Amino acid sequence: MTGVIVVLPKVDDAKNLKNLLVRNGITVSGICTTGAQAIALADGLNGGVMICGYKLADMIYSQLYEDLPFGFEMLLMASQTIIAGGMIEGGIMCLSMPLKVHDFINTVDMMIQGIERRRRKCRSGPRERNAEELKLIKEAKEVLMNRNHMSEEEAHRYIQKCSMDSGTNMVETAQMVLTMMKS
Repeated sequence: MTGVIVVLPKVDDAKNLKNLLVRNGITVSGICTTGAQAIALADGLNGGVMICGYKLADMIYSQLYEDLPFGFEMLLMASQTIIAGGMIEGGIMCLSMPLKVHDFINTVDMMIQGIERRRRKCRSGPRERNAEELKLIKEAKEVLMNRNHMSEEEAHRYIQKCSMDSGTNMVETAQMVLTMMKS
């Protein structure tokens, strides 16, 4: 389960945000008023979302971000001036204050789904291809190598890139290459 931790300097604000999340079907693992509390709580969880303000009692968001355990993402809530000022590090999701409830809930939900999707993907690992699929990819590489004078590595990268760009798997992309090149 993905943990959600709310970290705000005022406990009442943190409780209000927690209640808002719970009313919208998002389970909150805990609320904290300091970065140290948040890190201690996060250490006991298996990844999640850390929702925090710009400045806490013992640190600012960037220090908390540096100490986040593996598997945690940060959602920073700050004024538009701070966010627009370009002071925010890469990899941190931001929402400007005052919060729009709909945007806030959707952002937290999107972050949770992304974490869970990555977790499932890591667990399952890549699927092994059967002999027929491997043969198709090999044929497509051979066609690219012959017609476009590519090395095997270049042909493989080409199929891989086309696959990623089009959102299809490599086998489907290989089939498309074969169809297009044979006509």
